[in-house]
Amino acid sequence: MQEPGLTVSVDRGTIASARTRIAGDVRRTPLWRVPGAVFGAGAAEVGLKLEQLQLAGSFKARGMFNRLRAAAAAGALPPAGVAIASGGNAGIAAAAAARALGTRCTVFVPELAGPAKRARLQALGAVLVVGGPAYADALAACLEHQRATGALALHAYDQPEVVAGAGTLGPEIEEDFGPPDRVLLSVGGGGLIAGVAAWFAGTATRVEALEPALAPTLHAALAAGAPVDVEVGGVAADALGARRIGSIAWPICRADVAAAHLLDDTSIRDAQRRLWQDFRLAVEPAAALGAAALWSGAVRPEAGERVVLVLCGANLDPGSLG
Repeated sequence: MQEPGLTVSVDRGTIASARTRIAGDVRRTPLWRVPGAVFGAGAAEVGLKLEQLQLAGSFKARGMFNRLRAAAAAGALPPAGVAIASGGNAGIAAAAAARALGTRCTVFVPELAGPAKRARLQALGAVLVVGGPAYADALAACLEHQRATGALALHAYDQPEVVAGAGTLGPEIEEDFGPPDRVLLSVGGGGLIAGVAAWFAGTATRVEALEPALAPTLHAALAAGAPVDVEVGGVAADALGARRIGSIAWPICRADVAAAHLLDDTSIRDAQRRLWQDFRLAVEPAAALGAAALWSGAVRPEAGERVVLVLCGANLDPGSLG
């Protein structure tokens, strides 16, 4: 059930409102123009949206601040604070937003959540609970906690305020790069791509999905004609480990996402290392899918195309970069 006074849809209007609401909370991250030849993309022009520099280390801060600011304005922040299940990035963003608003945050993580993300959650003052082997187990434990305490539910990707907050990347890309021909986005539960696709809906910009082959939530939904559960694993599972595409993301993706591409773990890890070695950009595997798509040839822009890659997060152990 949607709390009174909070967002009930995701479109350009609610995304614009979210942008105004969180302007004092999040960073306007830079966009770096790079010749396409650097990525094997010939005469294309590539823009790197450096969202790994976002507050709390990922794009998730946009949605979490939007959710909490809207809840506070509606008088919907309870004494028990907020609670979320997360592989790491959404929980980190929720903890940062909760600390900024002076409210308690309990984060339920699966066992696969990495030590760097766990340490960051604790540093932000979150109550950290390991909720089981997989994200779905952590979510079940979180829901039970919410029922018992009355804490405000936060979701990593399946709440309108969270999706609209993620969509605030769209106008920044337009303003800093001009209208792109393509935007390439990593997909887990789909909050990021749904928000950005909602912003660009009805324009000439093609929004395209990138998924690990071992976590194909959108591919499975497209094949089945509806969201379905999938087994997830691989190098990006801690961030892109949702078992199914979100209920908000699904209709937006079906209507407004132009293509979807699968990438294997080898190409993802290689791209992560090359981004560090060639550019000194430290990103987690989930944020390297756009670069992997170009370097592997999974996406081949035409000459003169203007393509934006969103580097969506940097909550990683720096020692893993090699």
